[in-house]
Amino acid sequence: MASLLLVADALARVLDGVKPLPKASVPLMDAPGRVLAADLVALRTQPPEDLSAMDGYAALAADVAKVPVTLKVVGEVAAGHPFEGRVGTGEVARIFTGGVVPPGADTIVIQENTARSGDRVTVNTTASKGKHIRRAGLDFSKGQTLLRAGHRLTDRDLMLAAAMNHPAVPVHRRVKIAVLGTGDELKPPGSDPGPGEIIYSNGFALMALARTEGCEVLDLGVVPDDIDATIAAIRKAKALEADILLTSGGASVGDYDLVQKGLSAEGLALSFWKVALRPGRPMMHGRLGAMHVLGVPGNPVSAYVCAVLFLVPLIRRLHGRADAVPQSESAILGIDLPENDERADYMRATLASGHDGTAVVTPVPVQDSSMIAALAKADCMLIREAFAPAAKAGDRCAILRLTPGL
Repeated sequence: MASLLLVADALARVLDGVKPLPKASVPLMDAPGRVLAADLVALRTQPPEDLSAMDGYAALAADVAKVPVTLKVVGEVAAGHPFEGRVGTGEVARIFTGGVVPPGADTIVIQENTARSGDRVTVNTTASKGKHIRRAGLDFSKGQTLLRAGHRLTDRDLMLAAAMNHPAVPVHRRVKIAVLGTGDELKPPGSDPGPGEIIYSNGFALMALARTEGCEVLDLGVVPDDIDATIAAIRKAKALEADILLTSGGASVGDYDLVQKGLSAEGLALSFWKVALRPGRPMMHGRLGAMHVLGVPGNPVSAYVCAVLFLVPLIRRLHGRADAVPQSESAILGIDLPENDERADYMRATLASGHDGTAVVTPVPVQDSSMIAALAKADCMLIREAFAPAAKAGDRCAILRLTPGL
């Protein structure tokens, strides 16, 4: 087992020397899910002036300290239409939500607490100084850094960037990933497989995962167990200038495992092949010129686990994310587990809430790497390190959640 790399060491090799892709400015409409390539500074103060938070009347707090009191209406303030005059003692200005608080006024009396008659309004409830006024800079101030480089932009971030007065944002270029399935036995969904044939499923999960991570996905389809067809697909990925070539299956050393042979023929600089991991032992990584190459196993669960552990961090590093490596969490074991062997085990598991709200994790009963239904049911992976001792229900353990976008 000396030839098997530890998961952490394999990941370190995958990420070694990887720099974020070049940056470009993109309009806000094209920025969801993109990663900021530079800090974003507010270009304006929000709100820029004192604004009314309610419909009502802008008044002097001293005038409405004792009620009821009748005051003169001297003007009107709508959002975007400031009052050009000044509110003096004994006066109010009709104001609507978002209107600029006029000079002289220092409180807002909401309209429900008033009775209007012509140019007079009777105030029936007191309003303290500053009541219902959104002060200038309440949200943020010009020059304030609100979004940091390395942050993946959410819908709420785009709202903030727009309010900061940025029509476009600096982001890293999207990762371009080519996904290739291999094997004579693989047939597309909807077909009628013959003896020994199976439905191709790996690519759909791998491509969806890459899209969730913000990649541009190039579907190379499935190639048969033929060295010329394999080399042609590899060359296509290079011609398309893929940043990552992700292969599924065919990376072992059997007579029909031709991916590594094809890559070697094209000049692959192999980083590693075989990891002390279950599922996912025949995991491969290398470089083909500027293109990163990841070869995940053909078994669907193995392929997905390897993609989560190695592909996702690579994509995130290329995208410039500050949180490239998904972090494990602590949970409580729901069942007893035996000691582990020389391979780290990433067991598909479900989560439940314990009596104190703590997450309780229970592995699915059968951990076979071909079982897609169990993977789809799983909430997380329970991490059992190599040579971990036996554990009891109630012991602390580590999990890696399986959620959209991880």
